[in-house]
Amino acid sequence: EVADDARFPQATQKNMAGTGIATFSDRARDAVRGGTPFDADPGVQGFASGLYTDPNTSPANGTRQEQKARLLHYQDLIKVGLTGNLAEYQFTDSAGRRVTGAQVDYNGAPAGYADAPGDALAYTDAHDNESLFDALAYKLPKDTSAGDRARMQVLAMATAALSQGPALSQAGSDLLRSKSLDRNSFDSGDWFNAIHWDCADGNGFGRGLPPAADNRSKWDYARPLLTGIKAGCPQITGASAAYRDLLKIRTTDKAFSLATTAQVQDRLSFPLSGQDETPGVITMKLGDLIVVFNATPHQQEQRLDALAGTPYTLHPVQATGSDDTVKSSSYTAATGTFTVPARTVAVFTRAGN
Repeated sequence: EVADDARFPQATQKNMAGTGIATFSDRARDAVRGGTPFDADPGVQGFASGLYTDPNTSPANGTRQEQKARLLHYQDLIKVGLTGNLAEYQFTDSAGRRVTGAQVDYNGAPAGYADAPGDALAYTDAHDNESLFDALAYKLPKDTSAGDRARMQVLAMATAALSQGPALSQAGSDLLRSKSLDRNSFDSGDWFNAIHWDCADGNGFGRGLPPAADNRSKWDYARPLLTGIKAGCPQITGASAAYRDLLKIRTTDKAFSLATTAQVQDRLSFPLSGQDETPGVITMKLGDLIVVFNATPHQQEQRLDALAGTPYTLHPVQATGSDDTVKSSSYTAATGTFTVPARTVAVFTRAGN
């Protein structure tokens, strides 16, 4: 009776654009995680869960060709998300076409719907549906190490933290918070909902099969995972510290809080987008910053010919920060080539700025 504004305008994403009140944006969330929170098979992969670049055994992911095509489309959705989900922002998509955010498809709806940064709220997990760690537990290959799971968690969270407009993370996500695969924990008690502030207590994973009411259909997928995936202090404290480094970058650099679509269009770009872009890697230029999201299990080189001869260094927060892996990122000025380790988001800044 209220669908499609039949009785009065609803507070939908589209209708709220331009009000200054942000709506939760599911576009990049689904692209980062893979599929939707309501898939019958929770193993559908996305950008930060290994689609095409580190495939699991789920038949729901389709053929290799289908995986690559879906991954590249997911990368377009994430790029729109990084702009603040702007409807009118123009960029080159993965097929080489010049498009606006509104022309990128999200399940039959426009991916970009915001009039200005601040109309969309970026996130990868919130209070509802599986926590990010649990979603990745379902989607990453089962034998993925605890360290690599932690790195993919940070990379996934970075797609929201380094976007335009407001962003959030669920309490405890930087600590790899798990609800033992419970997708609807409002009535599950502290056994499933507790945030384990002390890493010695683990992260909550493996507390048992989640309650039947909202999870029984996933039990067959959950059983083999609950005893085989662990996260200890090195992974929990490492992920939290690396995420805090990214938050420090976001909150101290004004480039991440541009006020208008025109400013975003002028300062933010994706210089390696197009038919030859690397599956599993997004490179973003934001003023004097270069951000490389490498979601693949391999080191990647991203060459920006237009920057050859221009000096860049790893952002000082990361260069002196907690993550030894990101510190091995490098830049070759002669060719404009940025080299970033596997499962890493690296922020480079123009030297002298």
